[in-house]
Amino acid sequence: MVTMAISDPETPGSTPPEKPLTVEDLARMPDDGQIYELADGRLDVTPAPASPHTRAETRLSWQLINSAPEDVEIQTGPGVTLNDQRTSHRIPDVAVFRAGALERPYFTTPPLLAVEVVSPESVLRDHHRKKREYAAFGVESYWIVDPSLEKPGIIELRLSDGEYTEVTQVLGDDVFATKQPFPVRIVPTWLVADGPWRRHIGGEADTPGR
Repeated sequence: MVTMAISDPETPGSTPPEKPLTVEDLARMPDDGQIYELADGRLDVTPAPASPHTRAETRLSWQLINSAPEDVEIQTGPGVTLNDQRTSHRIPDVAVFRAGALERPYFTTPPLLAVEVVSPESVLRDHHRKKREYAAFGVESYWIVDPSLEKPGIIELRLSDGEYTEVTQVLGDDVFATKQPFPVRIVPTWLVADGPWRRHIGGEADTPGR
C-alpha cells in the first residue's frame, strides 16, 4: 500500500499534515497499468494482473454476460465509491448492476454482485479487507475467484445481517451453480484451462442450481 500526502494551500511554505485522499485525487494517478484504489483515504496500489488472472476475468465476464437477463448489466473494472466522504473506492474485477444504474464518474450504489479474482499480492485484501468493505457497503453477493492453474476455484458469499456467509466453495471440474444475482453455472477449471472453454465452462445443463 502506498500513502500520499496532499499539500495545504492555506499555509505556504509549511510541511502539511497528511490528509485523506478522495476519489478526486485518483485523476492525478499515472496511467501505468496499475490499479489505484482508496482504503480509508490511503492509496492502495495493485500491480497489473498476470495472464491467468486476466484470462479468468475475461471468461467469467463472458459467461455472466451470456447468462444474464436484460434487467442487469455486467461491467469489468468499474469504479465504486463506498462512502459519502469519497475516501473509500474499490474497483472489483467484475460487477453486476441493475440495468439503468449507470453513474458518472463512478458508481455510488452497491452492485448486486462484486467479483474479485485473486492475485498473489491480493489474497489478504480480497479475503479480508474487501470482504468487510463490500459487506458494510451492502453488496448482496461477493465471489472470490482463485485462478490457480492447479486448483482453480470460486467461493460464493452472501450478505446476511450485515455480514457475509459462505454459501459454497467449488474447485476444479465441479460445477459452481447459483441463482444469485441470476442463474449461472461455471466450471472453475475452464476459467483458466487451455482448450474449448466456451463449450465446457457451463458444465452439464441438468445439474440443479442453488
